[in-house]
Amino acid sequence: MNEEQRLNAGLIKPDLATPDPEQKKEKDYSQYFQTVYTPPSLKKARKRGKEDVKYFDDFEIDERFLGMGKGRKFYIRTYGCQMNEHDTEVMAGIFTALGYEATNSVDDANIILLNTCAIRENAENKVFGELGHLKPLKQRNPDVLIGVCGCMSQEESVVNKILRTYDQVDMIFGTHNIHRLPHIIHEAYMSKEMVIEVWSKEGDIIENLPKVRHGNIKAWVNIMYGCDKFCTYCIVPYTRGKERSRRPEDIIQEVRHLAAKGYQEITLLGQNVNAYGKDFEDVNYRLADLFADLRNIDIPRIRFTTSHPWDFDDELIEVLAKGGNLVEHIHLPVQSGSSAVLKIMGRSYTREKFIELASKIKESIPNVSLTTDIIVGFPNETDEQFEETLTLYEEVGFETAYTYIYSPRDGTPAEKMADNIPMEVKKERLQRLNKLVNEYSAKAMQQFEGQVVEVLVEGESKRNDEVLSGYTRRSKLVNFKAPKSVIGKLVHVKITEAKTWSLDGEFIGVVKQKEVVS
Repeated sequence: MNEEQRLNAGLIKPDLATPDPEQKKEKDYSQYFQTVYTPPSLKKARKRGKEDVKYFDDFEIDERFLGMGKGRKFYIRTYGCQMNEHDTEVMAGIFTALGYEATNSVDDANIILLNTCAIRENAENKVFGELGHLKPLKQRNPDVLIGVCGCMSQEESVVNKILRTYDQVDMIFGTHNIHRLPHIIHEAYMSKEMVIEVWSKEGDIIENLPKVRHGNIKAWVNIMYGCDKFCTYCIVPYTRGKERSRRPEDIIQEVRHLAAKGYQEITLLGQNVNAYGKDFEDVNYRLADLFADLRNIDIPRIRFTTSHPWDFDDELIEVLAKGGNLVEHIHLPVQSGSSAVLKIMGRSYTREKFIELASKIKESIPNVSLTTDIIVGFPNETDEQFEETLTLYEEVGFETAYTYIYSPRDGTPAEKMADNIPMEVKKERLQRLNKLVNEYSAKAMQQFEGQVVEVLVEGESKRNDEVLSGYTRRSKLVNFKAPKSVIGKLVHVKITEAKTWSLDGEFIGVVKQKEVVS
């Protein structure tokens, strides 16, 4: 094994040069971390796929680091998607295994981690703002360690900016080496310089990582990593690497374990869950097969996110239509209703193909709730093309949507396109779209008035601690009064009032064990 291979495997520490603080604003700092960090490259990323993905099922904390956190506390602030939430659970598990204690206050923490998101500019600005707020804390308490991890750490421009501007940061690490957290913390304690460990390889699969899950009612279960779709606006293929699936036996074992612990709902996670299993060379096993196996596990609800229309095949629809613990809610991002815009986005389907897919799903699952993501103001989007998005929304009949103004991401092909739509036009389009989304959400909620629905009770309402709240199988928020003893249980609620984004109801009773509500 040569030096580069040993470095990528995490067996040796990179020799990081120390930048001269007097020249921070003049120098290009890529030379200081080039050995452990490779900037996103569309050309290289499109050629990827020959690299071997290694599986490790024997993760354990090095004995040298056990007890490292005794008497110390950690704080993690999470930005972005469910995958980041899941990564935070893993890091919290590692911290706990090291002897650290969790805290909800940065003022009380010995280590502060910002687990970042790179999907939109606004998300990055929030992180930089938070780093600015943490500088006085670092000045008051120089011993506190501040770290930046997650997707932003995989971007060359972000690391350069941190090196130039945020000298209060002690460590930066990426999405592929979370399992290296004990080593990274140790180096940060021992080194007087910023520790940077960002791997450019596409990532391995590490099983048996410890986790501290948020609550004991719902759980995330990661089934795959990365994305190979390369939508022209998206940074995820660069920050999360190529598509690589966990082995089905490991996923099934994890779900069975969660069921045995009393969890009521799991959500299968992946940047593109529909591509699950495409990378297997030894077995023909796809997402439909996984769902078929998970249907036999005694856990009341199974969800999944996020889907790409490209990989949503007939076998998957057929399995989802069988119901049982597979809920009737599918999040299916369309992004635009214009075939011309979809082509520039690199989405690999047309308006007509998407409508055909949505029709198949609704025909097979008549009571399905379809939700979506939409970007407005993509470069060169015309008024007519935006109108196509509105008419597609109506034709499909989405029940709600996450809507965004296009945000260029550094290193993506779309960044090189002329962003030629004035911001006032983008905002006006977003307002029009959101008005339509509100109308369809209210319409979808109205159908529940007078009905009895099954609700998984998650806790007290955020607005009133005398009211409980939870979600239906079709992901509708329900508020109602009931004894606190039903938190964590499936209950029946009769809907008395439908609002735009939620439902009010009257508690009827706890759902009988083994009862299935379709």
